[in-house]
Amino acid sequence: MKEPKLADVKKYLHALLKMNKKYVTTDRLSRFVGQYPDVINETIEYFYPMIKMDPDYNLNELIPSMKAYVIKVEEEKNNNVKPQVTIRKRDVQQYDSIYDFVQRKMTNSGGLLDRNIRLSDADLKILKKLITEEQNKRKK
Repeated sequence: MKEPKLADVKKYLHALLKMNKKYVTTDRLSRFVGQYPDVINETIEYFYPMIKMDPDYNLNELIPSMKAYVIKVEEEKNNNVKPQVTIRKRDVQQYDSIYDFVQRKMTNSGGLLDRNIRLSDADLKILKKLITEEQNKRKK
Protein backbone atom coordinates (compact mmCIF):
# COMPACT_ATOMS: atom_id res chain seq x y z
CA MET A 1 0.00 0.00 0.00
CA LYS A 2 1.51 3.32 -1.03
CA GLU A 3 1.77 6.25 1.31
CA PRO A 4 -0.73 9.07 0.77
CA LYS A 5 0.25 12.58 -0.19
CA LEU A 6 0.86 14.84 2.76
CA ALA A 7 -1.26 17.64 1.26
CA ASP A 8 -4.28 15.35 0.92
CA VAL A 9 -3.98 14.06 4.47
CA LYS A 10 -3.69 17.62 5.78
CA LYS A 11 -6.73 18.68 3.78
CA TYR A 12 -8.89 15.84 5.08
CA LEU A 13 -7.62 16.25 8.63
CA HIS A 14 -8.35 19.96 8.57
CA ALA A 15 -11.84 19.30 7.21
CA LEU A 16 -12.54 16.68 9.88
CA LEU A 17 -11.44 19.03 12.65
CA LYS A 18 -13.44 21.90 11.19
CA MET A 19 -16.70 19.92 10.78
CA ASN A 20 -17.27 19.34 14.54
CA LYS A 21 -19.56 16.38 13.88
CA LYS A 22 -19.63 13.27 16.05
CA TYR A 23 -20.03 10.94 13.09
CA VAL A 24 -18.44 11.67 9.71
CA THR A 25 -18.57 9.26 6.78
CA THR A 26 -16.68 9.54 3.51
CA ASP A 27 -19.85 10.77 1.80
CA ARG A 28 -20.25 13.64 4.25
CA LEU A 29 -16.54 14.47 4.01
CA SER A 30 -16.71 14.39 0.21
CA ARG A 31 -19.52 16.95 0.20
CA PHE A 32 -17.54 19.16 2.58
CA VAL A 33 -14.23 18.90 0.71
CA GLY A 34 -15.62 18.73 -2.82
CA GLN A 35 -14.03 15.46 -3.95
CA TYR A 36 -15.50 12.10 -4.84
CA PRO A 37 -15.73 9.56 -2.01
CA ASP A 38 -13.58 7.12 -4.01
CA VAL A 39 -10.72 9.61 -4.12
CA ILE A 40 -10.98 10.16 -0.38
CA ASN A 41 -11.13 6.39 0.19
CA GLU A 42 -7.81 5.89 -1.61
CA THR A 43 -6.09 8.24 0.82
CA ILE A 44 -7.92 7.02 3.92
CA GLU A 45 -7.13 3.42 2.98
CA TYR A 46 -3.62 3.92 4.35
CA PHE A 47 -5.06 4.50 7.84
CA TYR A 48 -8.00 2.06 7.66
CA PRO A 49 -7.66 -0.61 4.95
CA MET A 50 -11.30 -1.73 5.18
CA ILE A 51 -12.72 1.70 4.25
CA LYS A 52 -13.89 0.56 0.81
CA MET A 53 -15.91 -2.28 2.33
CA ASP A 54 -17.25 -0.19 5.20
CA PRO A 55 -18.39 3.17 3.73
CA ASP A 56 -20.23 4.10 6.95
CA TYR A 57 -17.04 4.05 9.04
CA ASN A 58 -16.61 7.03 11.37
CA LEU A 59 -13.59 8.96 10.09
CA ASN A 60 -13.24 10.85 13.37
CA GLU A 61 -11.61 7.72 14.80
CA LEU A 62 -8.73 8.19 12.36
CA ILE A 63 -7.85 11.73 13.48
CA PRO A 64 -5.08 10.67 15.94
CA SER A 65 -3.37 8.43 13.40
CA MET A 66 -3.65 11.12 10.71
CA LYS A 67 -2.08 13.69 13.05
CA ALA A 68 0.75 11.28 13.87
CA TYR A 69 1.35 10.66 10.16
CA VAL A 70 1.53 14.41 9.41
CA ILE A 71 3.99 14.97 12.25
CA LYS A 72 6.16 12.01 11.19
CA VAL A 73 6.34 13.09 7.54
CA GLU A 74 7.10 16.71 8.39
CA GLU A 75 9.91 15.67 10.76
CA GLU A 76 11.42 13.45 8.07
CA LYS A 77 11.24 16.32 5.62
CA ASN A 78 12.97 18.67 8.06
CA ASN A 79 15.68 16.14 8.91
CA ASN A 80 16.59 15.60 5.26
CA VAL A 81 17.62 19.23 4.78
CA LYS A 82 21.38 19.50 4.52
CA PRO A 83 23.06 22.48 6.12
CA GLN A 84 24.15 25.05 3.59
CA VAL A 85 27.89 25.51 3.19
CA THR A 86 28.89 29.16 3.54
CA ILE A 87 32.20 30.61 2.43
CA ARG A 88 33.53 33.82 3.89
CA LYS A 89 35.87 36.27 2.31
CA ARG A 90 38.64 35.38 4.74
CA ASP A 91 38.42 31.72 3.67
CA VAL A 92 39.15 32.74 0.10
CA GLN A 93 41.78 35.35 0.99
CA GLN A 94 44.04 32.82 2.70
CA TYR A 95 44.95 31.52 -0.78
CA ASP A 96 46.90 33.73 -3.16
CA SER A 97 45.82 31.95 -6.33
CA ILE A 98 44.45 28.74 -7.74
CA TYR A 99 47.97 27.31 -7.81
CA ASP A 100 48.40 28.10 -4.09
CA PHE A 101 45.10 26.31 -3.30
CA VAL A 102 46.10 23.24 -5.33
CA GLN A 103 49.53 23.15 -3.74
CA ARG A 104 48.18 23.33 -0.18
CA LYS A 105 45.13 21.09 -0.52
CA MET A 106 45.85 18.62 -3.28
CA THR A 107 49.52 17.68 -2.99
CA ASN A 108 51.24 15.25 -0.67
CA SER A 109 54.37 15.95 1.37
CA GLY A 110 56.64 15.26 -1.62
CA GLY A 111 54.99 17.95 -3.73
CA LEU A 112 53.29 15.51 -6.11
CA LEU A 113 49.63 15.79 -6.98
CA ASP A 114 47.64 13.25 -4.97
CA ARG A 115 44.76 11.82 -7.02
CA ASN A 116 43.08 10.18 -4.04
CA ILE A 117 42.21 13.45 -2.32
CA ARG A 118 38.50 14.28 -2.17
CA LEU A 119 37.62 17.93 -1.75
CA SER A 120 34.76 18.87 0.54
CA ASP A 121 31.88 21.09 -0.54
CA ALA A 122 33.49 24.05 1.21
CA ASP A 123 36.80 23.46 -0.60
CA LEU A 124 35.01 23.25 -3.95
CA LYS A 125 33.24 26.54 -3.28
CA ILE A 126 36.55 28.19 -2.37
CA LEU A 127 38.11 26.85 -5.58
CA LYS A 128 35.18 28.11 -7.61
CA LYS A 129 35.53 31.55 -6.04
CA LEU A 130 39.26 31.59 -6.79
CA ILE A 131 38.56 30.63 -10.42
CA THR A 132 36.03 33.45 -10.86
CA GLU A 133 38.49 35.93 -9.35
CA GLU A 134 41.16 34.75 -11.78
CA GLN A 135 38.77 35.06 -14.72
CA ASN A 136 37.81 38.59 -13.67
CA LYS A 137 41.51 39.57 -13.45
CA ARG A 138 42.11 38.26 -16.98
CA LYS A 139 39.13 40.14 -18.39
CA LYS A 140 40.57 43.43 -17.13
